[in-house]
Amino acid sequence: MLILLEVLAATVVAVATAIVVARVVFPAPKAGARTNSTALPPASVGPLALAFARKSAEEAGKTGVLPLQAGADAFAARIILADAAVSSIDAQYYIWRRDLTGYLLLDALRRAADRGVRVRLLLDDNGISGLDRELAALGAHPDVEVRLYNPFNLRRFKSLSYGFDFFRLNRRMHNKSFTVDGQATILGGRNIGNEYFDTGPTALFVDLDVLAVGAIVPEVSADFDRYWAARSVHPAAGIVGTLTGSDPIDDGLARFHSDPQLAEYRLVLEGSDIVKAMTGGDLGLEWTKAILVSDDPVKGEGAVPREDLLAVRLLKAVGVVRARFDVVSPYMVPGAAGVRAFATLKARGVAVRILTNSLEATDVVPVHAGYAKHRKDMLRSGIQLFEMHPQAGGERPAVKLRPFGSSGSSLHAKTFAVDGARIFVGSFNFDPRSTTLNTEMGLLIESAQMANGLHAAFDLGLRGLAWRVERQRRPYGLDRPDQPRSDHRGTGRNRVQAGGCGGRRVAARRMAALGGPARGLGRGGPQQQNRQVPAASRPGRFRHRDRIALRSWCAASGA
Repeated sequence: MLILLEVLAATVVAVATAIVVARVVFPAPKAGARTNSTALPPASVGPLALAFARKSAEEAGKTGVLPLQAGADAFAARIILADAAVSSIDAQYYIWRRDLTGYLLLDALRRAADRGVRVRLLLDDNGISGLDRELAALGAHPDVEVRLYNPFNLRRFKSLSYGFDFFRLNRRMHNKSFTVDGQATILGGRNIGNEYFDTGPTALFVDLDVLAVGAIVPEVSADFDRYWAARSVHPAAGIVGTLTGSDPIDDGLARFHSDPQLAEYRLVLEGSDIVKAMTGGDLGLEWTKAILVSDDPVKGEGAVPREDLLAVRLLKAVGVVRARFDVVSPYMVPGAAGVRAFATLKARGVAVRILTNSLEATDVVPVHAGYAKHRKDMLRSGIQLFEMHPQAGGERPAVKLRPFGSSGSSLHAKTFAVDGARIFVGSFNFDPRSTTLNTEMGLLIESAQMANGLHAAFDLGLRGLAWRVERQRRPYGLDRPDQPRSDHRGTGRNRVQAGGCGGRRVAARRMAALGGPARGLGRGGPQQQNRQVPAASRPGRFRHRDRIALRSWCAASGA
Protein backbone atom coordinates (compact mmCIF):
# COMPACT_ATOMS: atom_id res chain seq x y z
CA MET A 1 0.00 0.00 0.00
CA LEU A 2 2.82 2.39 0.87
CA ILE A 3 4.49 1.68 -2.45
CA LEU A 4 1.23 2.39 -4.28
CA LEU A 5 0.87 5.73 -2.51
CA GLU A 6 4.45 6.63 -3.37
CA VAL A 7 3.86 5.80 -7.03
CA LEU A 8 0.65 7.85 -7.02
CA ALA A 9 2.40 10.82 -5.40
CA ALA A 10 5.27 10.61 -7.88
CA THR A 11 2.79 10.53 -10.76
CA VAL A 12 0.95 13.60 -9.46
CA VAL A 13 4.25 15.49 -9.08
CA ALA A 14 5.35 14.49 -12.58
CA VAL A 15 2.07 15.58 -14.14
CA ALA A 16 2.08 18.89 -12.27
CA THR A 17 5.68 19.51 -13.32
CA ALA A 18 4.84 18.72 -16.95
CA ILE A 19 1.92 21.15 -16.88
CA VAL A 20 4.09 23.93 -15.43
CA VAL A 21 6.83 23.29 -18.00
CA ALA A 22 4.30 23.22 -20.86
CA ARG A 23 2.83 26.53 -19.75
CA VAL A 24 6.30 28.09 -19.68
CA VAL A 25 7.33 26.66 -23.06
CA PHE A 26 3.95 27.27 -24.72
CA PRO A 27 2.49 30.31 -22.94
CA ALA A 28 -0.93 31.72 -23.69
CA PRO A 29 -0.86 34.79 -25.96
CA LYS A 30 -0.43 38.04 -24.09
CA ALA A 31 -2.50 41.13 -24.74
CA GLY A 32 0.07 43.60 -26.00
CA ALA A 33 -0.28 47.18 -27.15
CA ARG A 34 -2.97 47.53 -29.77
CA THR A 35 -5.45 50.02 -31.16
CA ASN A 36 -9.07 49.00 -30.78
CA SER A 37 -11.13 50.34 -33.65
CA THR A 38 -14.84 50.98 -33.24
CA ALA A 39 -17.87 50.66 -35.50
CA LEU A 40 -18.11 53.23 -38.27
CA PRO A 41 -21.24 55.41 -38.50
CA PRO A 42 -24.02 53.91 -40.63
CA ALA A 43 -23.29 54.44 -44.31
CA SER A 44 -25.36 57.22 -45.85
CA VAL A 45 -24.72 56.07 -49.42
CA GLY A 46 -24.69 52.73 -51.18
CA PRO A 47 -27.31 50.05 -51.93
CA LEU A 48 -28.03 49.20 -48.28
CA ALA A 49 -28.49 52.83 -47.24
CA LEU A 50 -30.79 53.29 -50.20
CA ALA A 51 -32.76 50.16 -49.30
CA PHE A 52 -33.05 50.58 -45.53
CA ALA A 53 -32.12 54.07 -44.26
CA ARG A 54 -35.38 55.86 -45.11
CA LYS A 55 -37.63 53.10 -43.78
CA SER A 56 -35.51 52.85 -40.62
CA ALA A 57 -36.01 56.57 -40.03
CA GLU A 58 -39.76 56.24 -40.57
CA GLU A 59 -39.91 53.34 -38.11
CA ALA A 60 -37.71 55.04 -35.50
CA GLY A 61 -37.11 52.85 -32.47
CA LYS A 62 -38.26 49.71 -34.27
CA THR A 63 -36.38 46.85 -35.92
CA GLY A 64 -37.23 45.31 -39.27
CA VAL A 65 -36.84 41.52 -39.15
CA LEU A 66 -36.92 38.71 -41.68
CA PRO A 67 -36.40 35.05 -40.67
CA LEU A 68 -33.87 33.15 -42.80
CA GLN A 69 -34.99 29.54 -42.61
CA ALA A 70 -33.57 27.94 -45.75
CA GLY A 71 -29.81 27.47 -45.77
CA ALA A 72 -29.38 28.76 -49.32
CA ASP A 73 -31.29 31.94 -48.43
CA ALA A 74 -29.11 32.46 -45.35
CA PHE A 75 -25.93 32.11 -47.40
CA ALA A 76 -27.23 34.28 -50.25
CA ALA A 77 -28.17 37.05 -47.80
CA ARG A 78 -24.59 37.16 -46.48
CA ILE A 79 -23.09 37.22 -49.97
CA ILE A 80 -25.49 39.93 -51.15
CA LEU A 81 -24.79 42.11 -48.11
CA ALA A 82 -21.01 41.68 -48.50
CA ASP A 83 -21.15 42.52 -52.21
CA ALA A 84 -23.31 45.60 -51.48
CA ALA A 85 -21.01 46.95 -48.73
CA VAL A 86 -19.46 50.37 -49.24
CA SER A 87 -18.25 51.21 -45.73
CA SER A 88 -17.75 48.34 -43.26
CA ILE A 89 -18.24 44.65 -42.53
CA ASP A 90 -18.04 43.26 -38.99
CA ALA A 91 -18.28 39.46 -38.80
CA GLN A 92 -18.17 37.36 -35.62
CA TYR A 93 -18.34 33.54 -35.68
CA TYR A 94 -17.61 30.44 -33.64
CA ILE A 95 -16.85 28.17 -36.64
CA TRP A 96 -15.52 28.98 -40.13
CA ARG A 97 -14.90 25.94 -42.33
CA ARG A 98 -12.34 25.36 -45.08
CA ASP A 99 -15.04 24.32 -47.57
CA LEU A 100 -17.00 25.76 -50.47
CA THR A 101 -19.12 28.25 -48.53
CA GLY A 102 -16.21 29.16 -46.26
CA TYR A 103 -13.98 30.06 -49.21
CA LEU A 104 -16.77 31.89 -51.04
CA LEU A 105 -17.36 34.12 -48.02
CA LEU A 106 -13.64 34.70 -47.44
CA ASP A 107 -13.41 35.78 -51.08
CA ALA A 108 -16.44 38.05 -50.62
CA LEU A 109 -14.75 39.75 -47.65
CA ARG A 110 -11.54 40.21 -49.62
CA ARG A 111 -13.38 41.63 -52.63
CA ALA A 112 -15.13 44.10 -50.32
CA ALA A 113 -11.77 45.15 -48.87
CA ASP A 114 -10.49 45.66 -52.43
CA ARG A 115 -13.30 48.21 -52.86
CA GLY A 116 -12.10 50.10 -49.77
CA VAL A 117 -14.54 48.54 -47.28
CA ARG A 118 -13.11 48.12 -43.78
CA VAL A 119 -13.42 44.48 -42.73
CA ARG A 120 -13.13 43.24 -39.15
CA LEU A 121 -13.31 39.47 -38.65
CA LEU A 122 -13.53 38.03 -35.13
CA LEU A 123 -13.36 34.22 -34.84
CA ASP A 124 -13.18 31.72 -32.02
CA ASP A 125 -9.87 29.89 -32.33
CA ASN A 126 -11.53 26.56 -31.60
CA GLY A 127 -13.56 26.63 -34.83
CA ILE A 128 -10.97 27.48 -37.50
CA SER A 129 -9.07 24.23 -37.86
CA GLY A 130 -6.55 24.41 -40.70
CA LEU A 131 -7.48 28.00 -41.60
CA ASP A 132 -4.32 29.80 -40.38
CA ARG A 133 -2.86 30.44 -43.86
CA GLU A 134 -6.17 31.74 -45.20
CA LEU A 135 -6.54 34.12 -42.25
CA ALA A 136 -2.95 35.27 -42.69
CA ALA A 137 -3.66 36.03 -46.35
CA LEU A 138 -6.88 37.90 -45.55
CA GLY A 139 -5.28 39.80 -42.67
CA ALA A 140 -2.44 40.95 -44.91
CA HIS A 141 -4.88 43.22 -46.74
CA PRO A 142 -4.53 46.81 -45.50
CA ASP A 143 -8.29 47.18 -45.01
CA VAL A 144 -8.76 43.90 -43.10
CA GLU A 145 -8.04 43.00 -39.49
CA VAL A 146 -8.56 39.53 -38.06
CA ARG A 147 -8.71 38.75 -34.35
CA LEU A 148 -9.07 35.47 -32.44
CA TYR A 149 -10.96 34.72 -29.24
CA ASN A 150 -9.14 32.71 -26.57
CA PRO A 151 -6.40 31.44 -28.93
CA PHE A 152 -4.72 28.11 -28.31
CA ASN A 153 -1.13 27.79 -27.11
CA LEU A 154 -0.24 25.41 -29.95
CA ARG A 155 -1.03 25.90 -33.62
CA ARG A 156 -0.39 22.30 -34.65
CA PHE A 157 -2.07 19.62 -32.56
CA LYS A 158 -4.12 22.41 -30.97
CA SER A 159 -6.18 20.07 -28.81
CA LEU A 160 -3.04 19.14 -26.85
CA SER A 161 -3.24 22.62 -25.35
CA TYR A 162 -6.21 21.48 -23.29
CA GLY A 163 -3.84 19.26 -21.34
CA PHE A 164 -2.11 22.20 -19.68
CA ASP A 165 -4.49 25.15 -20.13
CA PHE A 166 -7.91 23.52 -19.91
CA PHE A 167 -9.79 25.98 -17.72
CA ARG A 168 -9.06 28.91 -20.05
CA LEU A 169 -9.56 27.04 -23.33
CA ASN A 170 -12.79 25.42 -22.17
CA ARG A 171 -14.49 28.82 -22.47
CA ARG A 172 -15.44 29.68 -26.04
CA MET A 173 -17.15 32.46 -28.00
CA HIS A 174 -20.33 31.02 -29.49
CA ASN A 175 -21.65 34.36 -30.87
CA LYS A 176 -22.66 34.69 -34.52
CA SER A 177 -23.28 38.00 -36.30
CA PHE A 178 -22.66 39.57 -39.71
CA THR A 179 -23.13 43.35 -39.82
CA VAL A 180 -22.70 45.46 -42.97
CA ASP A 181 -22.47 49.25 -43.41
CA GLY A 182 -24.15 49.80 -40.04
CA GLN A 183 -27.43 49.22 -41.90
CA ALA A 184 -28.14 45.49 -41.70
CA THR A 185 -27.11 42.52 -39.59
CA ILE A 186 -27.67 38.76 -39.58
CA LEU A 187 -27.82 36.87 -36.26
CA GLY A 188 -28.84 33.38 -35.31
CA GLY A 189 -27.59 29.83 -35.04
CA ARG A 190 -25.55 29.37 -38.22
CA ASN A 191 -21.78 29.22 -38.37
CA ILE A 192 -19.94 29.37 -41.69
CA GLY A 193 -19.73 25.99 -43.39
CA ASN A 194 -21.46 23.81 -45.97
CA GLU A 195 -23.54 21.91 -43.42
CA TYR A 196 -25.17 25.15 -42.24
CA PHE A 197 -26.12 26.27 -45.77
CA ASP A 198 -27.67 23.10 -47.23
CA THR A 199 -24.76 21.93 -49.32
CA GLY A 200 -21.87 19.48 -49.28
CA PRO A 201 -21.58 15.78 -48.45
CA THR A 202 -22.04 16.26 -44.70
CA ALA A 203 -25.34 16.11 -42.83
CA LEU A 204 -27.54 19.16 -43.24
CA PHE A 205 -28.20 21.27 -40.18
CA VAL A 206 -31.76 22.53 -39.74
CA ASP A 207 -31.03 26.04 -38.58
CA LEU A 208 -32.46 29.56 -38.23
CA ASP A 209 -31.11 33.09 -38.65
CA VAL A 210 -32.80 36.47 -38.75
CA LEU A 211 -31.94 39.47 -40.96
CA ALA A 212 -32.44 42.68 -38.99
CA VAL A 213 -32.32 46.37 -39.89
CA GLY A 214 -33.19 49.53 -38.03
CA ALA A 215 -32.86 50.25 -34.32
CA ILE A 216 -31.11 47.01 -33.33
CA VAL A 217 -28.15 47.37 -35.72
CA PRO A 218 -26.24 50.03 -33.71
CA GLU A 219 -26.64 47.82 -30.62
CA VAL A 220 -25.16 44.83 -32.45
CA SER A 221 -22.27 47.02 -33.65
CA ALA A 222 -21.60 48.26 -30.11
CA ASP A 223 -21.65 44.67 -28.86
CA PHE A 224 -19.12 43.72 -31.54
CA ASP A 225 -16.87 46.58 -30.37
CA ARG A 226 -17.08 45.26 -26.82
CA TYR A 227 -15.81 41.85 -27.94
CA TRP A 228 -13.24 43.33 -30.32
CA ALA A 229 -11.57 45.13 -27.40
CA ALA A 230 -11.93 42.26 -24.89
CA ARG A 231 -8.86 40.92 -23.08
CA SER A 232 -9.59 37.40 -24.35
CA VAL A 233 -9.36 38.61 -27.96
CA HIS A 234 -5.97 38.87 -29.71
CA PRO A 235 -4.81 40.10 -33.13
CA ALA A 236 -4.41 37.09 -35.40
CA ALA A 237 -1.26 38.37 -37.09
CA GLY A 238 0.99 37.40 -34.19
CA ILE A 239 -0.67 34.00 -33.84
CA VAL A 240 -1.25 32.58 -37.33
CA GLY A 241 2.04 33.99 -38.70
CA THR A 242 2.73 35.65 -42.04
CA LEU A 243 1.83 34.28 -45.44
CA THR A 244 4.41 32.56 -47.61
CA GLY A 245 3.82 30.97 -50.97
CA SER A 246 0.69 31.13 -53.09
CA ASP A 247 -2.57 32.69 -51.97
CA PRO A 248 -4.51 29.99 -50.07
CA ILE A 249 -7.90 31.62 -50.70
CA ASP A 250 -7.35 31.54 -54.46
CA ASP A 251 -6.06 27.96 -54.15
CA GLY A 252 -9.10 26.95 -52.14
CA LEU A 253 -11.53 28.43 -54.67
CA ALA A 254 -9.62 26.80 -57.53
CA ARG A 255 -10.26 23.39 -55.99
CA PHE A 256 -14.00 23.92 -56.48
CA HIS A 257 -14.00 25.39 -60.00
CA SER A 258 -14.43 22.00 -61.65
CA ASP A 259 -16.63 20.61 -58.89
CA PRO A 260 -20.28 20.15 -60.00
CA GLN A 261 -21.25 21.14 -56.46
CA LEU A 262 -20.22 24.75 -57.16
CA ALA A 263 -22.28 25.04 -60.34
CA GLU A 264 -25.27 23.42 -58.67
CA TYR A 265 -25.04 25.70 -55.65
CA ARG A 266 -24.92 28.77 -57.87
CA LEU A 267 -28.15 27.66 -59.55
CA VAL A 268 -29.79 27.19 -56.17
CA LEU A 269 -28.63 30.62 -55.02
CA GLU A 270 -29.99 32.22 -58.18
CA GLY A 271 -33.37 30.69 -57.38
CA SER A 272 -33.22 31.75 -53.73
CA ASP A 273 -36.24 33.66 -52.45
CA ILE A 274 -34.00 36.13 -50.64
CA VAL A 275 -32.10 36.99 -53.84
CA LYS A 276 -35.32 37.83 -55.64
CA ALA A 277 -36.62 39.83 -52.67
CA MET A 278 -33.41 41.81 -52.09
CA THR A 279 -32.80 42.57 -55.75
CA GLY A 280 -36.46 43.52 -56.11
CA GLY A 281 -36.32 45.78 -53.08
CA ASP A 282 -39.24 44.05 -51.36
CA LEU A 283 -38.05 42.00 -48.40
CA GLY A 284 -41.36 42.10 -46.58
CA LEU A 285 -39.73 43.06 -43.28
CA GLU A 286 -41.81 42.98 -40.13
CA TRP A 287 -41.19 46.15 -38.12
CA THR A 288 -41.40 45.56 -34.40
CA LYS A 289 -39.50 45.79 -31.11
CA ALA A 290 -36.42 43.63 -30.58
CA ILE A 291 -34.03 43.27 -27.66
CA LEU A 292 -30.39 42.23 -28.08
CA VAL A 293 -29.27 39.87 -25.33
CA SER A 294 -25.53 39.14 -25.25
CA ASP A 295 -23.02 37.87 -22.73
CA ASP A 296 -20.25 40.11 -21.46
CA PRO A 297 -16.97 38.92 -23.06
CA VAL A 298 -15.39 38.70 -19.59
CA LYS A 299 -17.38 35.47 -19.29
CA GLY A 300 -14.42 33.99 -21.16
CA GLU A 301 -12.32 34.73 -18.09
CA GLY A 302 -14.89 33.35 -15.67
CA ALA A 303 -15.32 36.81 -14.20
CA VAL A 304 -18.96 37.66 -14.97
CA PRO A 305 -21.44 37.98 -12.08
CA ARG A 306 -24.38 35.58 -12.22
CA GLU A 307 -26.91 38.38 -12.68
CA ASP A 308 -25.08 39.47 -15.85
CA LEU A 309 -25.23 36.06 -17.54
CA LEU A 310 -27.25 35.97 -20.74
CA ALA A 311 -29.52 33.24 -19.37
CA VAL A 312 -30.49 35.37 -16.36
CA ARG A 313 -31.04 38.54 -18.38
CA LEU A 314 -32.96 36.65 -21.07
CA LEU A 315 -35.28 35.20 -18.43
CA LYS A 316 -36.01 38.72 -17.17
CA ALA A 317 -36.58 40.00 -20.70
CA VAL A 318 -39.03 37.21 -21.51
CA GLY A 319 -41.14 38.04 -18.47
CA VAL A 320 -44.05 35.94 -17.26
CA VAL A 321 -44.96 32.94 -19.43
CA ARG A 322 -48.73 32.50 -19.30
CA ALA A 323 -49.87 29.83 -21.75
CA ARG A 324 -47.32 28.41 -24.22
CA PHE A 325 -43.59 27.84 -24.22
CA ASP A 326 -42.18 25.98 -27.25
CA VAL A 327 -38.42 25.34 -27.33
CA VAL A 328 -36.09 24.24 -30.12
CA SER A 329 -32.61 23.42 -28.84
CA PRO A 330 -30.17 20.97 -30.50
CA TYR A 331 -28.25 20.48 -27.25
CA MET A 332 -30.79 20.15 -24.46
CA VAL A 333 -29.20 19.42 -21.08
CA PRO A 334 -31.61 20.99 -18.58
CA GLY A 335 -30.05 19.62 -15.39
CA ALA A 336 -32.10 19.23 -12.24
CA ALA A 337 -32.70 23.00 -12.01
CA GLY A 338 -33.93 23.17 -15.59
CA VAL A 339 -36.28 20.25 -15.08
CA ARG A 340 -37.73 22.00 -12.01
CA ALA A 341 -38.15 25.23 -13.97
CA PHE A 342 -40.01 23.49 -16.81
CA ALA A 343 -42.10 21.54 -14.29
CA THR A 344 -43.01 24.79 -12.51
CA LEU A 345 -44.26 26.27 -15.77
CA LYS A 346 -46.32 23.16 -16.46
CA ALA A 347 -47.76 23.22 -12.92
CA ARG A 348 -48.92 26.80 -13.58
CA GLY A 349 -50.85 25.60 -16.63
CA VAL A 350 -48.27 26.51 -19.27
CA ALA A 351 -48.01 24.07 -22.19
CA VAL A 352 -44.29 23.23 -22.55
CA ARG A 353 -43.04 21.49 -25.70
CA ILE A 354 -39.40 20.82 -26.55
CA LEU A 355 -37.72 19.68 -29.76
CA THR A 356 -34.13 18.41 -29.60
CA ASN A 357 -31.94 15.94 -31.47
CA SER A 358 -32.44 12.21 -31.15
CA LEU A 359 -29.40 10.07 -30.41
CA GLU A 360 -29.00 9.21 -34.07
CA ALA A 361 -29.41 12.82 -35.24
CA THR A 362 -27.09 14.51 -32.75
CA ASP A 363 -23.52 15.43 -33.64
CA VAL A 364 -22.50 15.44 -29.95
CA VAL A 365 -23.42 12.11 -28.34
CA PRO A 366 -22.34 13.01 -24.75
CA VAL A 367 -24.77 15.93 -24.81
CA HIS A 368 -27.63 13.59 -25.65
CA ALA A 369 -26.65 11.42 -22.69
CA GLY A 370 -26.98 14.49 -20.45
CA TYR A 371 -30.48 15.05 -21.81
CA ALA A 372 -31.63 11.40 -21.76
CA LYS A 373 -31.19 10.98 -18.03
CA HIS A 374 -33.66 13.82 -17.39
CA ARG A 375 -36.17 12.74 -20.00
CA LYS A 376 -38.43 10.66 -17.73
CA ASP A 377 -38.62 13.42 -15.12
CA MET A 378 -39.73 15.91 -17.77
CA LEU A 379 -42.33 13.52 -19.14
CA ARG A 380 -43.68 12.88 -15.63
CA SER A 381 -44.12 16.63 -15.26
CA GLY A 382 -46.29 16.71 -18.37
CA ILE A 383 -43.72 18.28 -20.71
CA GLN A 384 -44.04 17.15 -24.33
CA LEU A 385 -40.74 16.02 -25.87
CA PHE A 386 -39.90 15.60 -29.53
CA GLU A 387 -36.66 14.20 -30.95
CA MET A 388 -35.57 14.93 -34.49
CA HIS A 389 -35.20 12.10 -36.97
CA PRO A 390 -31.72 11.51 -38.42
CA GLN A 391 -33.48 11.25 -41.78
CA ALA A 392 -36.67 13.21 -41.68
CA GLY A 393 -39.51 12.03 -43.84
CA GLY A 394 -42.64 13.77 -44.98
CA GLU A 395 -43.21 17.46 -45.50
CA ARG A 396 -41.01 19.75 -43.43
CA PRO A 397 -42.57 22.92 -42.09
CA ALA A 398 -40.48 25.94 -43.10
CA VAL A 399 -37.48 23.79 -43.98
CA LYS A 400 -36.43 23.36 -47.61
CA LEU A 401 -34.25 20.44 -48.57
CA ARG A 402 -32.05 21.28 -51.53
CA PRO A 403 -31.40 18.90 -54.45
CA PHE A 404 -27.88 18.05 -53.34
CA GLY A 405 -25.88 17.03 -50.33
CA SER A 406 -26.81 14.45 -47.72
CA SER A 407 -30.34 13.34 -46.97
CA GLY A 408 -29.37 13.23 -43.32
CA SER A 409 -30.22 16.09 -41.01
CA SER A 410 -29.30 17.35 -37.56
CA LEU A 411 -31.05 20.07 -35.60
CA HIS A 412 -28.97 23.20 -35.00
CA ALA A 413 -31.55 26.00 -34.64
CA LYS A 414 -31.75 27.69 -31.24
CA THR A 415 -35.10 29.36 -30.75
CA PHE A 416 -38.14 29.45 -28.51
CA ALA A 417 -41.58 31.04 -28.70
CA VAL A 418 -43.66 32.41 -25.83
CA ASP A 419 -47.44 32.89 -25.72
CA GLY A 420 -47.77 33.57 -29.44
CA ALA A 421 -46.17 36.97 -28.89
CA ARG A 422 -42.40 36.72 -28.53
CA ILE A 423 -39.65 34.63 -30.09
CA PHE A 424 -35.93 34.27 -29.39
CA VAL A 425 -33.45 33.58 -32.20
CA GLY A 426 -29.77 33.25 -31.40
CA SER A 427 -26.88 31.02 -30.40
CA PHE A 428 -28.03 30.02 -26.90
CA ASN A 429 -28.58 26.32 -26.11
CA PHE A 430 -30.41 25.03 -23.05
CA ASP A 431 -27.27 23.43 -21.62
CA PRO A 432 -24.62 24.24 -18.99
CA ARG A 433 -22.01 25.30 -21.54
CA SER A 434 -24.21 28.07 -22.92
CA THR A 435 -25.29 29.08 -19.44
CA THR A 436 -21.94 29.31 -17.65
CA LEU A 437 -18.99 28.79 -20.03
CA ASN A 438 -19.52 30.00 -23.60
CA THR A 439 -20.46 33.53 -24.57
CA GLU A 440 -23.79 33.72 -26.41
CA MET A 441 -26.04 36.25 -28.13
CA GLY A 442 -29.47 36.53 -29.72
CA LEU A 443 -32.55 38.64 -30.35
CA LEU A 444 -35.80 38.52 -28.40
CA ILE A 445 -38.37 39.70 -30.93
CA GLU A 446 -41.96 40.81 -30.36
CA SER A 447 -43.54 39.02 -33.30
CA ALA A 448 -46.87 37.22 -33.20
CA GLN A 449 -46.22 36.05 -36.76
CA MET A 450 -42.89 34.35 -35.99
CA ALA A 451 -43.96 33.05 -32.58
CA ASN A 452 -47.20 31.56 -33.90
CA GLY A 453 -45.26 30.04 -36.78
CA LEU A 454 -43.20 28.04 -34.29
CA HIS A 455 -46.27 27.17 -32.21
CA ALA A 456 -48.03 25.96 -35.37
CA ALA A 457 -45.11 23.68 -36.26
CA PHE A 458 -45.53 21.96 -32.88
CA ASP A 459 -49.33 21.92 -33.26
CA LEU A 460 -48.90 20.00 -36.52
CA GLY A 461 -46.65 17.50 -34.79
CA LEU A 462 -43.63 18.76 -36.77
CA ARG A 463 -44.96 16.79 -39.77
CA GLY A 464 -42.68 13.81 -39.64
CA LEU A 465 -39.62 15.85 -38.74
CA ALA A 466 -39.38 14.27 -35.30
CA TRP A 467 -40.44 11.46 -33.02
CA ARG A 468 -42.66 12.26 -30.08
CA VAL A 469 -41.37 10.75 -26.85
CA GLU A 470 -43.98 9.13 -24.63
CA ARG A 471 -44.16 7.32 -21.32
CA GLN A 472 -45.38 3.75 -21.16
CA ARG A 473 -46.42 1.87 -18.06
CA ARG A 474 -44.82 -1.57 -17.86
CA PRO A 475 -45.30 -4.15 -15.09
CA TYR A 476 -42.26 -5.74 -13.53
CA GLY A 477 -41.90 -9.38 -14.49
CA LEU A 478 -43.29 -8.87 -17.99
CA ASP A 479 -41.24 -8.17 -21.07
CA ARG A 480 -37.89 -7.93 -19.32
CA PRO A 481 -35.11 -6.71 -21.67
CA ASP A 482 -33.08 -9.87 -21.14
CA GLN A 483 -35.99 -12.34 -21.12
CA PRO A 484 -38.92 -11.38 -23.38
CA ARG A 485 -42.07 -13.13 -22.21
CA SER A 486 -44.38 -14.93 -24.63
CA ASP A 487 -47.44 -13.73 -22.69
CA HIS A 488 -46.72 -10.19 -23.89
CA ARG A 489 -46.83 -10.45 -27.65
CA GLY A 490 -46.19 -6.76 -28.34
CA THR A 491 -42.47 -7.20 -27.83
CA GLY A 492 -40.10 -5.80 -30.44
CA ARG A 493 -36.82 -5.02 -28.81
CA ASN A 494 -35.51 -2.59 -31.44
CA ARG A 495 -38.71 -1.21 -32.94
CA VAL A 496 -41.22 1.45 -32.05
CA GLN A 497 -44.64 2.25 -33.38
CA ALA A 498 -44.89 5.03 -35.96
CA GLY A 499 -48.16 6.52 -34.80
CA GLY A 500 -50.50 8.15 -37.26
CA CYS A 501 -48.44 7.71 -40.47
CA GLY A 502 -50.18 4.83 -42.17
CA GLY A 503 -49.12 2.43 -39.44
CA ARG A 504 -45.52 2.23 -40.73
CA ARG A 505 -42.85 1.11 -38.27
CA VAL A 506 -39.60 3.00 -37.72
CA ALA A 507 -36.42 1.28 -36.57
CA ALA A 508 -35.14 2.73 -33.31
CA ARG A 509 -31.63 1.40 -33.09
CA ARG A 510 -29.52 1.89 -30.00
CA MET A 511 -32.59 2.32 -27.83
CA ALA A 512 -30.71 0.89 -24.89
CA ALA A 513 -28.74 4.12 -24.81
CA LEU A 514 -32.02 6.04 -24.73
CA GLY A 515 -33.12 4.54 -21.44
CA GLY A 516 -33.90 0.93 -22.36
CA PRO A 517 -35.24 -1.05 -25.34
CA ALA A 518 -38.36 0.51 -26.85
CA ARG A 519 -41.39 -1.70 -27.19
CA GLY A 520 -43.12 -1.73 -30.51
CA LEU A 521 -45.78 -3.62 -32.40
CA GLY A 522 -45.62 -7.35 -32.69
CA ARG A 523 -48.24 -9.69 -34.02
CA GLY A 524 -50.51 -8.64 -31.21
CA GLY A 525 -51.31 -5.32 -32.95
CA PRO A 526 -51.80 -1.85 -31.46
CA GLN A 527 -54.02 -3.09 -28.65
CA GLN A 528 -51.03 -5.02 -27.27
CA GLN A 529 -48.80 -1.95 -27.16
CA ASN A 530 -49.69 -0.91 -23.63
CA ARG A 531 -51.03 -4.19 -22.36
CA GLN A 532 -50.89 -4.57 -18.60
CA VAL A 533 -51.70 -7.56 -16.42
CA PRO A 534 -54.21 -6.54 -13.73
CA ALA A 535 -52.51 -6.42 -10.36
CA ALA A 536 -55.34 -8.42 -8.77
CA SER A 537 -54.82 -11.36 -11.11
CA ARG A 538 -51.32 -12.05 -9.80
CA PRO A 539 -51.15 -10.43 -6.39
CA GLY A 540 -47.82 -9.20 -5.10
CA ARG A 541 -45.98 -10.11 -8.24
CA PHE A 542 -46.00 -7.04 -10.38
CA ARG A 543 -45.21 -3.38 -9.88
CA HIS A 544 -45.36 -0.79 -12.62
CA ARG A 545 -42.42 1.07 -14.04
CA ASP A 546 -42.04 3.79 -16.67
CA ARG A 547 -40.64 3.09 -20.07
CA ILE A 548 -39.88 5.40 -22.97
CA ALA A 549 -41.35 5.02 -26.45
CA LEU A 550 -40.72 7.15 -29.52
CA ARG A 551 -43.56 7.68 -31.96
CA SER A 552 -43.24 9.24 -35.37
CA TRP A 553 -45.61 12.18 -35.16
CA CYS A 554 -47.44 13.28 -38.32
CA ALA A 555 -50.17 15.76 -39.10
CA ALA A 556 -52.36 12.84 -40.15
CA SER A 557 -52.24 11.41 -36.65
CA GLY A 558 -54.84 13.88 -35.50
CA ALA A 559 -52.82 14.71 -32.40
